[in-house]
Order: sequence, then structure tokens, then C-alpha cells
Amino acid sequence: MSASLQQLPRPSRPGRESETVAVTVPHRSRWRRNIARPRTLAGRVVLAVLLIGFGLLFLYPFAWLVAASLKPRGEVFDNSLIPKTFTPGNYAQVWNELPLLSWMGNSIGIALLAATAVALSSSVVAFGFAYFRFPGRGLLFGLVLATMMLPGAVTMIPIYLIWKQTGLLGTWVPLWGMNLFGSAFYIFLQRQFYLGLPRELFEAARLDGASYWGLFWRIAMPLSIPSFIIVFLFEFQASWNNLQAALIYLNAGSVEDFTAPLGIAYAMTKYSPTAGGHGDYQYVMVASLIVTLPMLILFAFGQRYFIEGVATQGRKG
Repeated sequence: MSASLQQLPRPSRPGRESETVAVTVPHRSRWRRNIARPRTLAGRVVLAVLLIGFGLLFLYPFAWLVAASLKPRGEVFDNSLIPKTFTPGNYAQVWNELPLLSWMGNSIGIALLAATAVALSSSVVAFGFAYFRFPGRGLLFGLVLATMMLPGAVTMIPIYLIWKQTGLLGTWVPLWGMNLFGSAFYIFLQRQFYLGLPRELFEAARLDGASYWGLFWRIAMPLSIPSFIIVFLFEFQASWNNLQAALIYLNAGSVEDFTAPLGIAYAMTKYSPTAGGHGDYQYVMVASLIVTLPMLILFAFGQRYFIEGVATQGRKG
């Protein structure tokens, strides 16, 4: 970052003449703009081609899904992005074929509970690691991060046995109850954000008689809304797409009790010719597209906080 020297007058003291002091004033950094905008025309053309190419590459699966949802049964897997026979009636018929509203309602309820629980619990633990200074804090935080090294397959059976002993198998609780104890990854993200907050704010509040919970709820939380929202979005998306947990813990007695991922897996089996179905996979494509829309809407409304949270946490240390 470039800087310049400016001559600033120093306030004069009684009996002394005013002095002039040279101070360093940093200029506005321009390296980000230089990286984002190449100076030459050829560089701009190459950058535009790369962006368009990668954008089309990532949009292709979604475009294929949209096209497949508008095709009749015999043309679903012809890999054409333009249907030979448009069948918009699939979007009306899918509600009669599958209990899609029940599946989405179950997924929304579980995802909201899971995201809210992990965002709040992780924020509390992260604030404790960021604010309190006690012997062994670094070691304890390292142990928390070490839990991320454990593969999910290692803890799957013990966690299942715990929930079995509680008698809560077949309910929503195992799908979101574990989030009440926080997540090591989210604790790390939130702690990095809290470390960037001025400690003087909390010290002034303590002098005014604020409790430790007041420091967290009235100062830390309002200032950490971007990071809180990004944790909420991450967990909502993870819970929404969690097929494995629904298969293990839900054990639903009826099809209406399925979550959206479990319901789509059921639909794939239902329409499979090997299972006695007729290969009506166009309904599976429609259901998959409809299930994807809440994630797109959620990100569209939260992208400002998403970008702000990532950028802010990236420069905290």
C-alpha cells in the first residue's frame, strides 16, 4: 500500500512555539481493482471468456434439469437442452403423483431448527473462546478443532446408539438435536469474527454493570449479524440436503413423513422399471427442480450478508 508524508501542526504548549510533525497517511489501496480489471484489452477479453465459460459449465446441470422436467417419459435422458416435445403438464401432475408439499414442509421445519440451533450454540461457544482468557484456552480450542478430523463414519454408530437409548428414533429430534452442542467449524468462523471486535466495547460495558450474557447478546450479537447469517445459510443448506441422517434416524411410517431428499430417493425407486415402475422419471426431475428453488431464494435474499460475512471473516486474525 502506498503512503505519503504530510506536515501537520502540533498543538503548541504554553511558552513554546507551535511545531510541525511529519505523519504517514496511507493512500487508498488499488490492488484489488487492478486484479479485477486487467489493464489491456486482451486481458479483459480473456477474463470475460473464462468467466462466461465457467459460468456456463456450472449452469449446465441446472439447465439440463429444467429441460428434463419439461419432457415426456421417453425423452428424459436424451441429453437435449431443448425438449422435442414440451410437456409443461408435468408440473401440475407431480402434485398428484408425489406428496411434495409434505416433504418440503418437513425439510423446512427440520432445516430451520437445525440452522437456528447450531448458529446460536456455536456463537455462544465462540464468544467464550474469543472473550475469556483462561489457562489452557488454546489447548481446549485445539481439541474442539480436532473433532473436525474425525470422519463421520467413526461417530455414526455411537451417536445412533445414544439416540436409541433416548427413545427419540423416528422423530425430528435426532436430525437437529445434535446442533444444540455447536459445530467446530462454525465455532472457528464465529471466533475469528469476535476477535476482530474492539475489546474496549466489552470493557466499557462491564464498567457499566453489564453481565457476561449481556456482553454477548447486546454487543457481540448485533455486531456479528453477517457471520451469524452465513452460519445459518451453511447449516440450512446442509440440513436441507441431508439424505443420510433421514435414512438413519427418521424411520418414517408413511411416505408423507419423508424429507425432500428422502422423498426424491423414494420416487427414484418408485418409478424404476426394476421395481415395477413405468420409468416416469420426469416427475422426479420436476420434484428435484422444485426442491432446489428454496435454496436459490434463500441465497438471493441472503447474498449481501453472505458476501459481507465471508469478506469480513477473511481479514480477521
